[in-house]
Amino acid sequence: MRIVFMGTPDFAVPTLTEIVGRGHEVVAVYTRAPAPAGRRGLDLTPSPVHKVADGFGLPVLTPKTLKGEEAAETFRAHGADVAVVVAYGRILPQAILDIPRLGCLNLHGSLLPRWRGAAPIQRAVMAGDAETGVCVMRMEAGLDTGPVGLIERIPIGPDMTAGELHDEMMLIGADLMVRALSALERDALAFTPQSEEGVAYAAKIEKGETRIDWALPAAEVHNRIRGLSPFPGAWFGFGADGARVKVLRSALAEGAGPAGTTLDDTLTIACASGAVRLLQLQKSGKQPMTAEAFLRGTSVPKGTLL
Repeated sequence: MRIVFMGTPDFAVPTLTEIVGRGHEVVAVYTRAPAPAGRRGLDLTPSPVHKVADGFGLPVLTPKTLKGEEAAETFRAHGADVAVVVAYGRILPQAILDIPRLGCLNLHGSLLPRWRGAAPIQRAVMAGDAETGVCVMRMEAGLDTGPVGLIERIPIGPDMTAGELHDEMMLIGADLMVRALSALERDALAFTPQSEEGVAYAAKIEKGETRIDWALPAAEVHNRIRGLSPFPGAWFGFGADGARVKVLRSALAEGAGPAGTTLDDTLTIACASGAVRLLQLQKSGKQPMTAEAFLRGTSVPKGTLL
């Protein structure tokens, strides 16, 4: 089939690679424009999808908007049978959604209708969900409200981080999308409307959510840490200057005490109820390190308030 692919981050790369590998004709790739990088922001870095598309020799477009007749005419000129959208980062107006003869398919990282929106992987882990999944959805004007064609369920381990789930999900999702395209090509892809029950919205992660609140129960603190790992990272302030230290991995632990105080000399921290042990940390500008390595260079005696 003739396909327009629309995606930006690493999460979208396996799907584009699978589509090309299955012999589909990718007539255009839409992605976000190169972003400023470097210390002064003078260098422009193309998105992960942009880099892969260039490697395949595919035409790449980076429009600032898809609104307006000019954008619609450009899109229509591709003559695509279907558009595949994976974490593109821009809203598709109805005029664009109506152009491909077989519609626009979106790969979404949740069990819709739970976790519609921008951060479904992180929100699922932060909420302590035991299961999530990936869906192939036919897009419509609403936010992730379209009917679902295929779905694959994925368990979330009690210590799994959002980064680990992301990496597993993007590979499963790529396979799911090419299976959906194969069924669509045979006119064998049936879509089921989403339930009106169980709707939850995965809002974008805000900076104010990333500071660890030790006054929460240990399970919530643990879920917040792993749900924000590795990016943007849950953190606490440490030392006289309150320097930020990210926590990338933790575990539930035994113990009780004033919230935010260390209960031993191995970084077991008291929460409102229960405790968490910090296993992997990252100082600003440094590489991630184990708790043992952190403690070799930083004194955190029992009773320290974080």
